[in-house]
Amino acid sequence: MAVSFSPRALGRGLGSVARRIPGSVVFSVAFLGLVAVCVLFSSLLVPGALDQHAASGVTPAGTPGHLLGTDKVGRDILALTVAGARSAVVGPLVIAAGSMAAGLVFGMSAAWWGGAWDACVSRSCEVLLSLPVTLLAIVVAGVIGGSYWVTVGVLIVLFAPSDIRMIRAATLAQKPQPYIEATQVLGLSGPRILGVHVLPNITPIVWANLFVNIAFALVSLSGLSYLGLGVGAQDADWGRQLADGRAILTQNPAAAVASGLAIIITATAINIAGDWVAERQEGEQ
Repeated sequence: MAVSFSPRALGRGLGSVARRIPGSVVFSVAFLGLVAVCVLFSSLLVPGALDQHAASGVTPAGTPGHLLGTDKVGRDILALTVAGARSAVVGPLVIAAGSMAAGLVFGMSAAWWGGAWDACVSRSCEVLLSLPVTLLAIVVAGVIGGSYWVTVGVLIVLFAPSDIRMIRAATLAQKPQPYIEATQVLGLSGPRILGVHVLPNITPIVWANLFVNIAFALVSLSGLSYLGLGVGAQDADWGRQLADGRAILTQNPAAAVASGLAIIITATAINIAGDWVAERQEGEQ
């Protein structure tokens, strides 16, 4: 039987889907798509972003050939912002993923087996949560040696306690449910129950906190880069660009504004998209 294709029907279907998605979500997803392109293809889009032209020095926004002007060593601000997306975004993604992985492993196991293991995990989380995250990250990264991936590793450790406590609470809420009793009657092992039956029922919480962590990690990592920890002095990074732009704020404000807006809009878009994904996941359950 032949299936007829109608462009008008397809247009109506896409329009119906678009009407169900809030405009803020559409804008956020579109902007995050643009950021993703910058992260993946920055070396192709702006191959000479880090090339220095000291002779030209600082030029204001609107200079011919430099839409957002240049910094104190003659680097194009727009190209630098595009290139800086990679270090600004990849690190937070790794931080959020690593933190959530730790949360799932330690949180679910502590809630399921309880006892001394639960007490050990809970007390460790309470100790870490009582410490100021940013200040501790500055101290540890400074002592160990503030390379980019060392800073990322420190933030994973500092982000993990909140995820562990959240996952533990969500798992405890599932334990009295009848389906858990049914799986135990069937003789299923604890890891299988947690991975196959409990995890799908706590995914809305996982998704929501994952996106929040990405946004928070983006701001935290950019803040550490601003203070000189993480990326090198001449590397492309939004936090580093913001720090460098402070020195030429009166000559070319775009040097600081471009990276600052990139951090703010990206973090906001991640939160908006994350809330929408979590609501969709919760509605499907």
